[in-house]
Amino acid sequence: MSDDSQSEKEKEIEIIKESVEYVSSEDPPMDEWSSLDFEIPEENPKRILFEKRLYSPGSGEICTQYIAMSASSVLRHHYYNYPAVVDPGIEVALLHPEQAIIYPDDGQELYLDICKEMNQPPVKLFYRGLVEDTIDLKYYCVNPSGIRAMALALESNRIVKTFNLTDNFLTQDACLHLAQMLDKNSCLYELNLSGCKIGAPGLKKLLSGLSGNKTLKVLNLNKNDLGDSGAQYMAEAVFTGVDIQQIYLSYNRIGSKGAGALAESLETYNNFTVIDLSWNNLFSPVGVFSLLSRLMENKHLTELNLSWNSMGGARLANGIRNVINAPNLRHLDLSNNRFSGEDITTIIADLNKAKKLNYLNISYNPLSIDDALKVLTKIKSVAVKVQHLVLENVTVDENFLKLLEQFKQMKSKKNFVVKYGRVDNIFKPKGPDPREVLLNRAEFLRKKQRKNPGDLTLVAMQLLKDKFEIMEAKDFTTALSMASVPMDSDLADEIINVFAGPRSAKAKTINIRILVDFTQRKWPEKKLPPTPPPEPEPEPVPKKAAKGNKKK
Repeated sequence: MSDDSQSEKEKEIEIIKESVEYVSSEDPPMDEWSSLDFEIPEENPKRILFEKRLYSPGSGEICTQYIAMSASSVLRHHYYNYPAVVDPGIEVALLHPEQAIIYPDDGQELYLDICKEMNQPPVKLFYRGLVEDTIDLKYYCVNPSGIRAMALALESNRIVKTFNLTDNFLTQDACLHLAQMLDKNSCLYELNLSGCKIGAPGLKKLLSGLSGNKTLKVLNLNKNDLGDSGAQYMAEAVFTGVDIQQIYLSYNRIGSKGAGALAESLETYNNFTVIDLSWNNLFSPVGVFSLLSRLMENKHLTELNLSWNSMGGARLANGIRNVINAPNLRHLDLSNNRFSGEDITTIIADLNKAKKLNYLNISYNPLSIDDALKVLTKIKSVAVKVQHLVLENVTVDENFLKLLEQFKQMKSKKNFVVKYGRVDNIFKPKGPDPREVLLNRAEFLRKKQRKNPGDLTLVAMQLLKDKFEIMEAKDFTTALSMASVPMDSDLADEIINVFAGPRSAKAKTINIRILVDFTQRKWPEKKLPPTPPPEPEPEPVPKKAAKGNKKK
């Protein structure tokens, strides 16, 4: 190795030693910090733009991108000048459950929040009604999907007593939400679903929430197309203990099967006070008689409506007679049925035992005049408590009105009110007798003729003499024509109508006996010519004797 190369190595070692000697664990003085050794450029583009008012420096703080990095030994790092971001709630959202919102009991705020969540427009009338006694939404065309928000708002409501949804078409899902509401609500007294067309499936879901409800007392299910299957669902709910007092089942096509199912359910729960079964198909006595017999045992029943059911016959009349014996029955409607004759006699037989029956409606039944008189005669008894009798479209006579006048003199019937139809044979027409006018016209036409006119009176007498008491109109006019009676067809028709005979399906008839009786009283001088006596038989001519046999 040469001396030059060795000398160079020694120099390098010395330089390394020198650099090692200056390294220290202590921080260099501040004036030697490398982070402070930087040069500001002479022409800063941002400053030039700032002078031209084309740039804004913002907050004035220097971005860390332009700060030179310091040694790791610096105690205070320049990034510490900017505090860390505070937790925006991620930890609470992940580790702690969300706090439940407590709504007021009226349900108004809850209703608005649910409508906002479901993207449904709130019903202002319902919103205002949540703080009132009644919510009336009849004929309002409520959206069935909006029933969920209404039901949730009513679950905790303690103000609303009546909820009316008449003629708002509801789906099965809406009925389910109403059932959930009824299961939790403890204030609602009346629910009106008349005309909502829920059908038997909707009723089944609705009744699922009534088993735990003890405050709902009035349930209106009119015009819901329930049928016998819906009546069976209702019977099952009654059997499980539904605490309803007033039930309205009008216009639901309930027949004998549905009536039989309701009759079986009344064996366990028979506390209804008002039952409306009008406009149904209860004309068959198979299940209806059992239902009426069960209602007779009801000690709470005050009103029963059985109108528009085409009810009639002896068996159903006996069922009505049983219902009248219910201890507290006050109102009974049997209008627009088919009771008459013996049926009416059966129905009113036990009226004296009905101690609280005040209203009886038998309108638009085929009652005769005697039936109406029979009913009023029964009610005249002091033991009968009926004060309102309705017999609309039932014909009465003068005897009915005379008997009704006697009620005003009775203390127990002083407030008695009755409605009836037309009165028969009380208004008699005034003026000339049409029989007189027609016969005078016939006599005038006869006297006006010059050539041997026929006489109507004599022709009628002759017909009666020939034993023609009842004649058809055609035969009578033929007889007049053959007798040359001067009479046109219109006058003959009117005479036939005035002296009409018994009705015939084939043709009109005239009673000759009545016609002759009236004409003899009008013209007693007119008589048939006496019948000539029969001509005597000619005497037999004696035979001439033979020549040979002559006497000598």
